[in-house]
Amino acid sequence: MRHAALALFLCVLSLPAVAEERKGRARVSANGLYSVRMVDLGPGKCRLEVTKESGPVWQLEQCVGTVDDYYFVSNDGERVWVLWPLVEKGKGKEEPAPRRGKARKPKGPPGWAVNVLVAGQYGRDGQRVLERRLTDLVPAKQLTEVRQMTHHLKWVEGTLGIPGKGPRLTDGGVVEFEPVGGTTQQLHF
Repeated sequence: MRHAALALFLCVLSLPAVAEERKGRARVSANGLYSVRMVDLGPGKCRLEVTKESGPVWQLEQCVGTVDDYYFVSNDGERVWVLWPLVEKGKGKEEPAPRRGKARKPKGPPGWAVNVLVAGQYGRDGQRVLERRLTDLVPAKQLTEVRQMTHHLKWVEGTLGIPGKGPRLTDGGVVEFEPVGGTTQQLHF
């Protein structure tokens, strides 16, 4: 009986933890005082952590992205930009059927690019202070360069297998990145 209990106990110990937390890469502010990272605590549970060398400054018990997204913290440690390189396609409104004899060229961006949120700035209270949409950062002529998958879009160079320079924080505290086929874009705190 003891051997069976001991064997069962050892089997339970050897199983991996079911709800093991995953931590994203910590990124440091331009002045080197703060760092930010996302921690995935399990299904639907996340924590955004802003820390100093001396310890935690603030944390947000909210999923504002995944551990694979890009997080950048301001020099005062109060705000965080989140860049989502993999986003869901937009759901544009259906175009009315063209009238007889006249083929209509749709105006504006294609439906899959409409209202696609690709970056957001958050304060320590969890409120989204600023946001940027795909059409704000990728010119209409360059939308053909966006990598379309079944339900998602890949839009920023240096991420997800797209060649180029990845998103970065400059010494001046500005987030820089290149959308596919576009020119360098900046996000200011």
